[in-house]
Amino acid sequence: MYANTVPGADISVKYGYPPKAIPATNGPLSSIPITRGEQIIVTSVPPTAAPEPATNAPVAPTPTPGPSIKHLNETISAPSPHPAQPRPASQPSAESIPLPGRDAGYLQLRVVPDDNSCMFSALGVVFEGGMEAAGKLRQVAADEIRRDAETWSEVVLGQPRDSYISKISSKDAWGGAIGKYRVDRADAELSIFAKHYKTEISSFDVASGRCDRFGEGEYDSRCLLVYSGIHYDAITLSPVESAPPSFHTTVFPVSDDTIVSTAITLVSQLKARHYYTDTSNFDLRCGVCKIGLKGEKGAREHAMLTGHVEFGEY
Repeated sequence: MYANTVPGADISVKYGYPPKAIPATNGPLSSIPITRGEQIIVTSVPPTAAPEPATNAPVAPTPTPGPSIKHLNETISAPSPHPAQPRPASQPSAESIPLPGRDAGYLQLRVVPDDNSCMFSALGVVFEGGMEAAGKLRQVAADEIRRDAETWSEVVLGQPRDSYISKISSKDAWGGAIGKYRVDRADAELSIFAKHYKTEISSFDVASGRCDRFGEGEYDSRCLLVYSGIHYDAITLSPVESAPPSFHTTVFPVSDDTIVSTAITLVSQLKARHYYTDTSNFDLRCGVCKIGLKGEKGAREHAMLTGHVEFGEY
């Protein structure tokens, strides 16, 4: 199953968060209860050596190497350091905050590009292992809206269904938005993805501290997003601060209150750094008639009067 082994030692294998021992089984690997996004923790255990004659000199204990963590579908090996990737000046470096408890790991802000696909990219990090899955997620949302005309009616979507489906399928549309900056939350899409992945999506609003939960009470797992007014990022759990993204846990048990309380602390730190956009006062320009507008309220009123739905910040 794995390319690497631990020579000269037995191994202890655990999975998930908090780590649990993999149950003994004589059946196929698929019978082991491991789901998408979980971690495997492998610790080498030194073999028991035959007793040696007693001496007066103290015997130093044999050190046990630390755990090596990797997803099931990747080779088990110790993480190699990755150089930090440069970010645009407008984006912060990843925030990190330790979970309570010894060696519990670090919750980290996973910043995705500030483009029209930020929500899809953040969900790609959580559910598909990378932000390059944004196009696939757009298609998931479009297919569900197309399939369920009763739930996703023109009234709910705020525009004709065909128009909404066309926009959400385009990489230039901000998650069913009015142009790049939507004037309401992405409730439709987040509800769809919670149902599709059978996972509660907890979205933390940086400015207000509010947490909106999609699929609340319906599933046993949850993921964490950060909404900063006009942008989405993800929150993931790293075993150590410098671990590469492929080592992060992205989905957590809903029963783990520590994850949520630590996420709230992380979001509070982001608010203190003013990592959000004041959508009530930011300046917008209509992409159709080029008129200047002020905040969400101005954009909403202009859209109702003119039908124009393309806005950009300036």
